Amino acid sequence: MDAKTCLQKLKYVGVLAFATVDEYGNPQIRNISAVHYEPEAMYFFTAKGKAFCRELINDGRVQVLGYTKYKEMIRLSACAVPVCDEEQPKYIDMIFDEQPYLYNLYPDNTRMLGGMVFKITDAQIEYFDLGVNPIFRETYTIGKKRTVFKGYNIANSCIGCGKCADNCPQHCIEKGAPYKIQQNHCLHCGICFELCPVKAIENVGSK
Repeated sequence: MDAKTCLQKLKYVGVLAFATVDEYGNPQIRNISAVHYEPEAMYFFTAKGKAFCRELINDGRVQVLGYTKYKEMIRLSACAVPVCDEEQPKYIDMIFDEQPYLYNLYPDNTRMLGGMVFKITDAQIEYFDLGVNPIFRETYTIGKKRTVFKGYNIANSCIGCGKCADNCPQHCIEKGAPYKIQQNHCLHCGICFELCPVKAIENVGSK
């Protein structure tokens, strides 16, 4: 698995959930299918008059979520920016040719008058496969985005009691000094964090 494959899987999903924050700090979610994919980039179309467009222009932060029929969750966190004016027609035509239903919504030249394409070229991608045992998760990046670690670590203050390993639903905690969490299989459920008698488990981020 890698970032390129994750983008390809999002393409297969088709309709994606895009989350933004409005001017009042309220979360907003839209389903978007007007998307063009490149090996390490994503371009999407929306109408200039929509609140979605204003939120992207004013803030830019966006999370994109797709869920495959194989129980794979792919979450992309990024800052979306408008494509430059000179390239807007190129990407609008590209997206409309790939999604012909859009011609019914914006016939003739209305797509150029009323639409705008945004691009995502720097992003963190979280891949989470619930369809395997143990579960598998990994984080990738595209462009200049840096990985932000999420989850739990076991500190050197671990006393080796084994409560965390005995109660881990994915059996992904290895015995040692200190015990060690296999991050690629961790569910981020926090059971180990709650049960540790000496608080040796650190929460360094949440799902």
